Amino acid sequence: MFRRILGTPSNAASQVRAVLPPGLVARLDLDKLALVPGSLVDATLRWRHTDLLFTVPLDGREAFVYVLIEHQSGNDPVMAFRMLRYVVRIWDRYLADHPRASRLPVVIPLVVHHNDRAWTAPVEVADLVDLDVGLIEAWREYLPRFRFLLDDLVGVDARALRERPLTSSVRLTLLLLKIAPGNPWLVKELGLWADELRAVLDGPDGREEFAALLRYIELVGEAEIRDQLHDLITALGSDAEEAYMTIAEQLRAEGRVEGRAEGRVETLVQQLTLKFGPLPEALLTTVRNASADQLRTWTVRVLSADTLDQLFG
Repeated sequence: MFRRILGTPSNAASQVRAVLPPGLVARLDLDKLALVPGSLVDATLRWRHTDLLFTVPLDGREAFVYVLIEHQSGNDPVMAFRMLRYVVRIWDRYLADHPRASRLPVVIPLVVHHNDRAWTAPVEVADLVDLDVGLIEAWREYLPRFRFLLDDLVGVDARALRERPLTSSVRLTLLLLKIAPGNPWLVKELGLWADELRAVLDGPDGREEFAALLRYIELVGEAEIRDQLHDLITALGSDAEEAYMTIAEQLRAEGRVEGRAEGRVETLVQQLTLKFGPLPEALLTTVRNASADQLRTWTVRVLSADTLDQLFG
């Protein structure tokens, strides 16, 4: 949901205007904000971090805005270092594309945080260095100078969210990140935002963005809210109900496919264990991460293979 909604430059621009210092916003040409495809997040961290990179003119020069969302129950204690590493990767890419450059473009780093507890980890790299506080202050000029901007949604209530100069899609994205997971009163609370839901559907990418929001609600919401959600969406109009029914059917189909895949995995693991004995953990991980085609191939091959090397070779 975050990538789909914030990946649209006009939506991202509204978030940038809302959280960056006004003096900096005034120097950015946000009408020319453009998404850079791809991700800088380490593969092992993609379950807890989602990121977006944009180019934007700053005083006529090329600059970047790097937005990362932290979706994890606790703070990442070394987030300042991770953000510094991602900024360095942006510069590495820039220098590879501009081998004759002698200066680096500005990168504006922004972390969006949401869960039940406020952010408490350092936002500056110097504060991660293992020194007494007094020594950090005395030596700060010799330490790396890097800090990121933080949008801590924990401290943003519904009224403040209403007052932010955001597109309706971004406003609801941030709201759902705050209130949707495991909330039995979600539909009642969401009913107060029916005007924003309708505004999303009426927007230029309305159906796609509305579907992304509904999909997130369906995936993280409690099962018992679904009838209530259907009633809320139906009240928005026939186009809203049609979008809801489409998403519900897609999720049911995905659930059936996922269930069949899990069944194939368990069957193959049972066959392998019976034939070759207890399996190494690394091999179990390979099987569980396999594609449907791989699972079909291995399930047939296990009948004739004499060794694991023959089977997986």
